[in-house]
Amino acid sequence: MSSNLLFSSKTLPLNKPKHSSIPSLFPFTSTPQCINFNNRREITPPITVNSPYITSYPQSENQPSFNVDYLQTEFGCHGVAFKDLGQSYVIKMVVENGSAASVVLPAGLVTSYKPKMWHGSSVEVLHTSVTQDPAGTPVILGGVSPFLEVFNDEGFSWCPVNWVLNGVHGSCEESEDSIQVEMISRDVRKTVEVKHILTLKDDTLISEINISNLKSSQLKIRGSILSHLVVSTPEATYALGLEGSNFYDREPLNSNFCIIPPPDIRKSTTSTSRQAWSLKELFSAKKEEIEVTEGEEDESYKHLTNKMSRIYTYAPRNFTIMDRGKRNSVSVGRKGFEEVYLYSPGSSHESYGKYSYICVGQSALLKPLSLGPHQIWTGQQILHNPNL
Repeated sequence: MSSNLLFSSKTLPLNKPKHSSIPSLFPFTSTPQCINFNNRREITPPITVNSPYITSYPQSENQPSFNVDYLQTEFGCHGVAFKDLGQSYVIKMVVENGSAASVVLPAGLVTSYKPKMWHGSSVEVLHTSVTQDPAGTPVILGGVSPFLEVFNDEGFSWCPVNWVLNGVHGSCEESEDSIQVEMISRDVRKTVEVKHILTLKDDTLISEINISNLKSSQLKIRGSILSHLVVSTPEATYALGLEGSNFYDREPLNSNFCIIPPPDIRKSTTSTSRQAWSLKELFSAKKEEIEVTEGEEDESYKHLTNKMSRIYTYAPRNFTIMDRGKRNSVSVGRKGFEEVYLYSPGSSHESYGKYSYICVGQSALLKPLSLGPHQIWTGQQILHNPNL
């Protein structure tokens, strides 16, 4: 059963400064991929896993603790509210015109983006689905999330999985027309630091990734910012503006939060017939195990009715996903990334159901990015509402 999650919580207007940050209160510990709030007087027990794929990580890589009451007092102000979900918490942002977004921490998963439309109401743009892991714990899939790996040729490899709140900006004055939430993750060796900055404006949601190389050796980056856009059905959905781009057909990516239909029972079950690829599998698999089709996009209105998983190169910086069923469209833009990932589950599923979405991703998959010593790389995905 699909669910478009927007958690409502009463905002708490406080007379606070325009800029807030808390680096001194949140020191990085020696626990891999974990940031504990050790200086806080009241600490809740470490939360449990809220992604089915994180269960494979060592037990020492606990997720960070949090205290929602403290966060509400420190950061809750006009347009920003916090809600405790027990094993995690949600930050809800609402700008002056009524456009809203929600992000769940420590997973760093954006579960909702509801921009204001021309007719006065707000419409959900993101698609999410609630399921259960083998232990019966509710798991949220879909939305917007970073799917990244930082590595080098000497065997170092790390993926940001857990995030903590690092600051809230621009939300405490009614004159402000945007809200910015900054999340941060750092590996245990302090080799790399990743910031995920989510900015909500009247007609735009920007996901920005800043990756800092803290060492004197070369690093590489591969991955994507993946967004599940809700549609009535892929049969009524088109991608506009990709004509002339080169493409490579690959098996779909399988990130922590991807929604992927179960394997087709008619498909061969041999080891070379893979339903989805993780980043590690995608680049470690032998060439003969990966079926790749290359070509040039010749459709200005690319119909997404059929199942497809495609990486575009030399694509325009902006293109549009149009849903004729809902009479809605979303403009998708990028900065820093050179590739575009596009996935459609096809139209063989129920309309307005679990698989009624299109996944887009600003990506570095075919060609990893290089990050020199003590350098910072920045990439963005922009979801723009042209219907205001």
